[in-house]
Amino acid sequence: MLQDTQTIRHYQKLTDALVEMWNRGYRFDDLRLYLDGYLAALRHSNGLEPYLIHRLEEEAARYIHDPSNFTMPQTQTESDYY
Repeated sequence: MLQDTQTIRHYQKLTDALVEMWNRGYRFDDLRLYLDGYLAALRHSNGLEPYLIHRLEEEAARYIHDPSNFTMPQTQTESDYY
């Protein structure tokens, strides 16, 4: 579980971006590449402590592997009663 506020903000930005990419047609390989690049940029910029980046990576990988995060909500179609 993430507890650092900066790490939580990065997690929220990252998961929002992953869902947005999924909705635009990208698939799991593309999402994993995006995640790897995001984490590499954090490591390079020293934006977070290394152990926090590792925790963020674990949580983001868990998020990607949970299929319920990428399902489209089913909308009900209105019946025509006329």
